[in-house]
Amino acid sequence: MKCILFGEIAYILVIIFVIFRVLYDTRSSTKALAYILLILFVPFLGIIFYFSVGINYRKRKLYSKKIVEDGQIRARIINKMNTYSEAISNSGLIAQKSETLIEFIRRAGSSPLTANNEVKLLIDGDEKFPELLNELENATAHIHIEYYIYENDITGNQVSDILIKKANQGVEVRFLYDDFGSHGLSNTFIKNLQEAGVQTAPFYKIHWYAFAHRLNYRNHRKIVIIDGKVSFVGGINMSDKYRNDLKADNHLFWRDTHLMIKGQATAYLQYLFMCDWNFCSETPLQYSESYFLDNTEQEIIKKEVVQIVASGPDSKLPVIFYSLLEAISSAKKSIYITSPYFIPDKSLMDALIIAIQGGLDVKIIIPGVSDSKMVNAAASAYYTELLQVGAKIYKYNKGFVHAKTMVIDDDLAIVGSANMDYRSFDLNFEVNAMVYSTNIAKQLTEAFINDLKVSEQIEANTWLNRPKYIHLWEKIVRLISPFL
Repeated sequence: MKCILFGEIAYILVIIFVIFRVLYDTRSSTKALAYILLILFVPFLGIIFYFSVGINYRKRKLYSKKIVEDGQIRARIINKMNTYSEAISNSGLIAQKSETLIEFIRRAGSSPLTANNEVKLLIDGDEKFPELLNELENATAHIHIEYYIYENDITGNQVSDILIKKANQGVEVRFLYDDFGSHGLSNTFIKNLQEAGVQTAPFYKIHWYAFAHRLNYRNHRKIVIIDGKVSFVGGINMSDKYRNDLKADNHLFWRDTHLMIKGQATAYLQYLFMCDWNFCSETPLQYSESYFLDNTEQEIIKKEVVQIVASGPDSKLPVIFYSLLEAISSAKKSIYITSPYFIPDKSLMDALIIAIQGGLDVKIIIPGVSDSKMVNAAASAYYTELLQVGAKIYKYNKGFVHAKTMVIDDDLAIVGSANMDYRSFDLNFEVNAMVYSTNIAKQLTEAFINDLKVSEQIEANTWLNRPKYIHLWEKIVRLISPFL
């Protein structure tokens, strides 16, 4: 009897300890409440689940080594870039309503504003990969490549063949891949790269003893930097499924978006790569001006203005989340969102509701076919809330829409790797490009309108009048949306 009593007391003390731990570590009150309820109502398993996937390692400084090294690199370039950023802000190229957004990203994300960029919008892998292969072939100094998903297939081998060829020609080649997202890469694949002189590193390598919690903190970025002059960023991973031109059997049409950037904005993507590389690699990459394009002395400020925004578990703030919140709040006419996983934070929902009720044209494209029933059910609960206030939501029916884009009015285009969900906002390493350009915003709007042509608008009354058990199921799943 005494053993049972002591066991019960010990369990209660453990529960209390874990609850305090949740309150201390978890930034979101909604997420904290979800964890606490799980711990209280699912004995033992709730505690195991929290310690497996729920600990906030940002506060625990799991990435302290990375933060220090980031700072050392940043200190070398930040002063010059900030001066350049201020000159662009005063150039008249930027709409006044974006000033708060720009300044927030500069301060919170240490990301300067850049001009004199050539930006090309790439729709789907069919447009991205020919451009990428061409630029890789033209590399003369270095190639830095970083992907969440890199597969050993036709596309992956096309790129790896060029990496091997360029390494043999004396070009510096560094290949960084997420150890979970690219788990299909064999030792042979990596060895072939290494034997040719390509430096490789897995991001946050998974070991069985830490398997569970390491699934949370993944590098979801898709970045390529070539000679410090050309860069690629967006939502398209290195895989055949992102291409529709291969015409493979049973291929699901894949709709995605990427950017090719030539110009000063590449410098910040280079900085991100160096930080990620130095965190993962046993051969750190030392700062050198040769890795960075420097046209900050140009007297004429023109072409596309770009600001790169990144965040992750090493960030003091969820910078991407706050930047999207501010971008939505700055809108005067329209907000066009494409997102494959739509599970927004409450404050983001509030911003969208305010915009809708304020008379703005708010349209959202989401997948008609989802690759996750649980995520789809959770997202559906948010659709219900927005439809009730007049949002226009469309299901993309041509295939699977994987693009993460947003167009604000006619002067701000956002393209990147971050989904509109808790995982991208708080757990993964992500990167978005903010393009302050009427030209690119117009192109992205046209792409959005083309997607609407193959999408079906959710009829509000029909959706809201679905059977009550469906609404109940969606509300239940929404409760666990912070875990999805």
